[in-house]
Amino acid sequence: MRLFVCLLAGTVILVGCQGNPAVSKTENNNAEKSKAVVDDRLVQANTRFGFKMFAELAKHSAEANIFVSAPSVAIALTMTYNGADSTTRDAMASALELEGLSLDQVNQANRALKSLLENPDSAVTLSIANSLWAREGLPFLPDFMNRNKEFYGARVTSLNFDDPGAAPTINTWVSENTHEKIQQIVDAPIDQGTILFLINAIYFKGAWTRTFDKARTVDGRFTPLSGAGRMLPFMHQSGSYPYLKGDGFQAVSLPYGKGRVSMYIFLPNEGTNLATFQSGLTAASWEQWMAQFAMQEGDIALPRFKLEYEANLNSVLASLGMGIAFDGGRANFSKMFPISQSRNVFISKVKHKTFVDVNEEGTEAAAVTSVEVGITSIREPQERFNFIVDRPFFFAIRDNQTGTILFMGSIVNP
Repeated sequence: MRLFVCLLAGTVILVGCQGNPAVSKTENNNAEKSKAVVDDRLVQANTRFGFKMFAELAKHSAEANIFVSAPSVAIALTMTYNGADSTTRDAMASALELEGLSLDQVNQANRALKSLLENPDSAVTLSIANSLWAREGLPFLPDFMNRNKEFYGARVTSLNFDDPGAAPTINTWVSENTHEKIQQIVDAPIDQGTILFLINAIYFKGAWTRTFDKARTVDGRFTPLSGAGRMLPFMHQSGSYPYLKGDGFQAVSLPYGKGRVSMYIFLPNEGTNLATFQSGLTAASWEQWMAQFAMQEGDIALPRFKLEYEANLNSVLASLGMGIAFDGGRANFSKMFPISQSRNVFISKVKHKTFVDVNEEGTEAAAVTSVEVGITSIREPQERFNFIVDRPFFFAIRDNQTGTILFMGSIVNP
């Protein structure tokens, strides 16, 4: 039996405004895949942004599971970034680590990265979809819409947000593009101040290069950060793996398909804790660790786990430097909307929802991020390792060719 990993992520950006709604109805096919080489500066920016966001979430969720898709959040925010100007644009660039890149370079790089990431090999499926849903009657600037269609392959649709069928229509697109793992991101009725949703959805499904034998799955005790341990089914496997013994932790890499994409699991040593490990988790330390993995014989025991996660990212993103984008009196989205009508447009909410299920048959995961915008409103032989994941751990799904971290999370209580 083959073990599959299925991961999904999505991001929604919701833009709101007062007044009468008007944008011409437009739909487009996905943009043609770019053959350009991916700009590594964007990958590095996404990695820095992802770890910064994760660190902020971990500060307030020390005893809770976390599972996020930084690329999904970054793509949705970057589509919105195309509509920002002045200090708002600068603040978003800083938060997203895009400083030093022009808007055109950012857009070109995202198009090339999307093309390269999708469907990396026959055993791995990866799709990235974007869409914009605009309230009928509002004069969105054509250049803003066209850039999102051209560089992000975004489907652009005009809807009557006052119609009870509007929210279900958008949620149907979300469900279809996450293979029904996330079925709702927009609540009904849609707020009167909402004028635009910008949505990203990422879907991943991969088969382990070496499958787990279900007959070897046995119950074992997992000890969370607090409280008594509990019995869980542990999947077992032995062999040679990319392995790293670091300062205070050990890590193993489990590849999918032909090995381009892998899951990296980081397990803090007994006597230490996940928070200590995560305090040293940065883009710089990550890149250093990636260069230190080497093949080594060992045994692995990994618990099956399933979780749903949801977070409001307003305070997280504000702490990363883009607080002005949430300020109705100072935000500037005049590249999205006519200047005379955009002076009070601001992001009112950024919500991230995820789902992950890891078992012998596979792992399924999904994530959707909603952003609402309103108006003011090589090594020597080593001792065989024993990798028993019986306590809180950090893990990530990484595209090893581009270095893109597709998903990351911490499991404190499976």
